[in-house]
Amino acid sequence: MNDIWLQFILTLDATIRLATPLILCAMAGIFSERSGVIDISLEGKMLMAAFTAAALASVTGSAWLGLLGAIIVAVALGLLHGLASVTMNGNQVISGLAINILASGFTVTVGYAIFQQGGQTPQLDSESRFGPVIFPLANELNNLPILGPLYKEVLSGHNVLVWLALLSVLFTVFILDRTRYGLRLRAVGEKPEAVDCAGVSVAATRYKALIIAGVLCGIAGAYLSTAHGSGFVREMTAGKGYIALAAMIFGKWKPKGALLACLLFGLLEAVGSRLQGVELPLIGEAPVNLILAMPYLMTVILLAGFVGSAIPPRAIGQPYIKER
Repeated sequence: MNDIWLQFILTLDATIRLATPLILCAMAGIFSERSGVIDISLEGKMLMAAFTAAALASVTGSAWLGLLGAIIVAVALGLLHGLASVTMNGNQVISGLAINILASGFTVTVGYAIFQQGGQTPQLDSESRFGPVIFPLANELNNLPILGPLYKEVLSGHNVLVWLALLSVLFTVFILDRTRYGLRLRAVGEKPEAVDCAGVSVAATRYKALIIAGVLCGIAGAYLSTAHGSGFVREMTAGKGYIALAAMIFGKWKPKGALLACLLFGLLEAVGSRLQGVELPLIGEAPVNLILAMPYLMTVILLAGFVGSAIPPRAIGQPYIKER
């Protein structure tokens, strides 16, 4: 029983770690899309942020400077997306895909030019990464039945960016439901002409949403390369931006629902990693490749609209042209 409980605890711990970048990107997508801007560029912003964070941390030896640079780069890409889709009234999907393609090529090319390691950055030492935050008495309480391992493995030992990801859910709920800006943001995503008639700038509201989304994507990218990982490798986001997009849709553009979907994706990935080489009754060796592919298969299913009736904001994807 103790071994089963410990395996459950370790899987739960891995679920939280693997879901962290998804949670941050899903919250970013909620801000963008609730304001009426389709944000396919979550993947590209996270990838560029991951490279920037690792590169700066490698050069300066500071993970915090890497995080700052990652946020600045992701916000800049968000503003670029806003310029194309909000100011220039361009196609939002094409603009987002262009950013993804730009990030994919830029990170490899610049990484190779600077570090000459095949598009990767040098491995970061412990001083250049975000280390775990150990809670008081974590080791001493580990011997307590049930609650001891839960406290040590699940609550203690996460780095600060994991807690920022969880706080981002509360932040998103508060901004959307408890602030004047959140009310305006939701209204812009539903009926922008009414907001414009009330004297509120639709473009400014959407730009602010894209800036917040950029900050969250920057943190997600920095987590991948300077907290969860120890450096940047090419295409290290591996479609996590699209998975976060699917989680946001599955959660019906609401923070709590998106959080649960991200945890589900994280659980699938954690279980897949733990089943490698494990012999299962009646099945034999676990089909690890199939299990590892489950998050991506679920992404396709969710984006195809087979799960639930997800109703997007009414004005999403529609550029607002102010009548003169």
